[in-house]
Amino acid sequence: MPTAEQLQLLVSNVVEPLTQRSLGELRMVRDTFINGNDARVRLELPTPAWPNPKGLEELVRQRIRFAAPDLDVRIEVHSTVRGKDTGGRIGLNVHNVIAVGSGKGGVGKSTVAAAIACGLHSFGCRVGLMDADVYGPSIPHMMHAEGRPAASEVTDSEGNRMMRMEPIDAGGVKLMSMGFFIDQGQSVVWRGPMLHKALTQFLKDTDWGELDYLIIDLPPGTGDVALTLAQQVGLAGAVVVCTPQQVALLDAIKAVDMYQKVSVPILGFIENMTGEIFGRGGVQKVAAEMKIPFLGEIPLKACIREYADRGQLMQMLQEDNPARDDLRAVCQNVAVQIFRELIRSPAGPVLEIL
Repeated sequence: MPTAEQLQLLVSNVVEPLTQRSLGELRMVRDTFINGNDARVRLELPTPAWPNPKGLEELVRQRIRFAAPDLDVRIEVHSTVRGKDTGGRIGLNVHNVIAVGSGKGGVGKSTVAAAIACGLHSFGCRVGLMDADVYGPSIPHMMHAEGRPAASEVTDSEGNRMMRMEPIDAGGVKLMSMGFFIDQGQSVVWRGPMLHKALTQFLKDTDWGELDYLIIDLPPGTGDVALTLAQQVGLAGAVVVCTPQQVALLDAIKAVDMYQKVSVPILGFIENMTGEIFGRGGVQKVAAEMKIPFLGEIPLKACIREYADRGQLMQMLQEDNPARDDLRAVCQNVAVQIFRELIRSPAGPVLEIL
């Protein structure tokens, strides 16, 4: 019979299929225990959204059976979200801050950002969603959230007084948006400095609590908002949403160039509205050419518009519908790519301020 240490080494040498690295290298083996013929192995995944945990469990079980067939093995799988704690520089207790952007409008970026937030929450993650599209906030409607965030005065450790805002809760996802501070149909007529101030307040003056993921829905383009975000908070990475047609791809490539100029990791492309109208595969082809991860495609389905119009994106990720599996797969791919980026470059990115 192997010892607990031998069992630990055996399990640690199992290669995880998605990353092609050993469980030991990935620090996914929490502990092992042997008592006679009884053995217990505890695995720890880096996110509750890790794809196919049962498959990994079976892979480990088969390896142990091959090496020690007489052992009666019990395998427990837990998860703890890992990240760079990239929000720490402005006081955020957030493990991973993710920007969702696009090169142009009309590609469904806000819908995708909200769906990622809802999807990660449905897997058991603690999630916040910040609407940085100050001029056209749509997150409150998509999440069927209303009201005005409560504010209170607090004193920090240095005795300074500051205002703290409570995010709006939408089915467990914490929200902040300019849409909560203006009346329906009211426009926001601001120049850059006001925009910069509002986004900074949304980030550092909101009581987000401890989050596994903070998803930030950016406005289209490569202007002030994206630059402010890159300067204010270290990002785990950026997701670029694009539709398959060529005119959208040209602008998406510009968005990638902008993120690279400010040293923000590109988590990957998402192809949205895949289908007969806009085509299919254009984004995946460009991703391969640019050697950027492809995070999946979301089909052009009427149910997505219907759920979004009703403010029921959370239900869309839970109920049986033609888009659910594709959306959940994209959410999982985002979570996996964040972890891949973490093990590739554990130190936070050095951001250049333009």
